[in-house]
Amino acid sequence: MSKDLNMAPRCLKMILIIFIILQTLDFTSTRKKNKIRNVRWWNLAYSISLRDNMLNEVAPIYINPSLQPLTRKQRRVVTRNPGTIVAVAKGARMAIHECQYQFRFRRWNCPTTEDGRGGSIFGDILKAGTRQTAFIYAITAAGVTHSVARACSEGSIFTCSCGRRRLDVTSLPTSSAGAAPWEWGGCSDNIEFGQRFSREFIDLVEKGRDLRYMMNLHNNQAGRIHVVSEQRQECKCHGMSGSCTVKTCWMRLAPFRQTGARLKDRFDGASRVYQGNSGNSRHRNRLQKFNLLPVNPNHKAPDAQDLVYFEESPSFCEENRTLGLTGTSGRQCNASSIGVDGCDLMCCGRGYIQETYIARERC
Repeated sequence: MSKDLNMAPRCLKMILIIFIILQTLDFTSTRKKNKIRNVRWWNLAYSISLRDNMLNEVAPIYINPSLQPLTRKQRRVVTRNPGTIVAVAKGARMAIHECQYQFRFRRWNCPTTEDGRGGSIFGDILKAGTRQTAFIYAITAAGVTHSVARACSEGSIFTCSCGRRRLDVTSLPTSSAGAAPWEWGGCSDNIEFGQRFSREFIDLVEKGRDLRYMMNLHNNQAGRIHVVSEQRQECKCHGMSGSCTVKTCWMRLAPFRQTGARLKDRFDGASRVYQGNSGNSRHRNRLQKFNLLPVNPNHKAPDAQDLVYFEESPSFCEENRTLGLTGTSGRQCNASSIGVDGCDLMCCGRGYIQETYIARERC
């Protein structure tokens, strides 16, 4: 009897130790699950040294990547391509400004912090696989692709130059009878190099094989595809006295505002997905291995240009300290609008205060 009594405290102690270990493992796995991976490069957009250099017309073509918030792989990529780090910073800034412009009238207006607090400048919203996260990944990948492709044609990167002549000339207008003939010339934006660099710089730092990994890579590629699809042909006339005897044409990327608007449309129609059974994937690349299926069986499977997500977004009405959201209290709204910028939607039914002011304008 006394022996059994002595064993009881030992059993309780062992149970307590096992419980503590399980709690620790659960906490560690939760932190790992919610960790925002490899997104510190976005902080380049607010780097003081890069910002000053980009505004300077005689900016240095190479900046030491070891001093920047990059992973080891990313540092190797920019070291092999001197000049790209300035283009990456410019692309990140373009993406941030475009995100804030497209969502300026929404409850979530793409807020950022300049320091990033050691993590993402977009905050902890990226911990969730929501529509907003999908758009951020797509617009930043598009920004890098666009900026690097343009920098090549401007001669700002050592390892690339003008883009190659477009091969699918059948899709371009041909010279009709009486029209001025045209020929390839000028310096096209190097979209091929921009895409390849964006994949090497952004995609290769993604780790894992979970749904979030697939979501990030899919949305990165969707952003790049929209940049490519917005290419257009520009021409310049040559001839005596302003005549257009011959036209020289090249391929030019559309303004980034146009790419942002297309991605915003994809955001509104984004697909909520789950990971399906990919079957035999021995001879597929890592993007083809993904079998993302819509949660709603009545919806079509997402294509390469669609944005995908797997978690519903919060309402963004109230403050959420877990995700770093401040809510919509204090935001301006349009009392006469019934759209997304209207006070009924922006204020989430809490009511609003109207203010009248007089503005002077020149006649």
